[in-house]
Amino acid sequence: MNKEEKLINYLKKINKVAICYSGGIDSAYLLTLANNVLDRKNVLALIAKGIMTAKNDYLEAINYLKNNNYDYQEIEYNPLELENFRENKIDRCYYCKKTLLSLLVNKAHELNFYNILDGSNFDDLNKYRPGLKALKELNIISPLAICELTKKEIRENSKKLEIPFYNKPSNSCLATRFPYNTKLNKELLNKVDEVEELIKKYNVNKVRARIHNDLLRIEVDKKDFNLIINNKELIDKLKQYFNYITIDLEGYSSGKFDKT
Repeated sequence: MNKEEKLINYLKKINKVAICYSGGIDSAYLLTLANNVLDRKNVLALIAKGIMTAKNDYLEAINYLKNNNYDYQEIEYNPLELENFRENKIDRCYYCKKTLLSLLVNKAHELNFYNILDGSNFDDLNKYRPGLKALKELNIISPLAICELTKKEIRENSKKLEIPFYNKPSNSCLATRFPYNTKLNKELLNKVDEVEELIKKYNVNKVRARIHNDLLRIEVDKKDFNLIINNKELIDKLKQYFNYITIDLEGYSSGKFDKT
């Protein structure tokens, strides 16, 4: 029995599930598989709309639900109401995740769903993931991790399931673009979202716009360095946001502020 078969058996055993759906490939794979193997009335997607999520990621996530006629519930969430989020301390993610997941769990319970799942995978167990503590405290189940499915395996299985964004780069909360202890507000979060979307329009697939006060540090794959350096039009547009612009010579890397 392979890992996906173990996952299918696990889903069938609990039979009725609400899935915290972020729009990323992990939760999309879990949601798609659950809808394929369970009665659809027993599968509910839970999605949050908030300033911490890139606008295009949110739209893609919603469109995937609608295009597949998946049952879902959406909640509005403003993490800036949390002091721990605004202050951007190193434990920011835990407090934000705990608050958000609590709202999703309450919504699921209102609709008589009591098995709440999320898309954390086996690789996540070996990374700095403060949100894992919140999952445990709220009794949210991570079946991809339980069945030891890695990100690579999830992408491969998602391709077979014809999930259109199976190979999309991982994304994360926009707050991760700022050094810890940088005070966050709506304007800063919107700025980083706009800047990343602007850079992507120039055929750059993976990008992180790291913000250090008035300096923009761009992380892209090394093969894309010249797309930035030699593009005067893009640089001029970025200069509307920042006085200083640089490229990180180490290239693209998620979670870089957790490594420093």
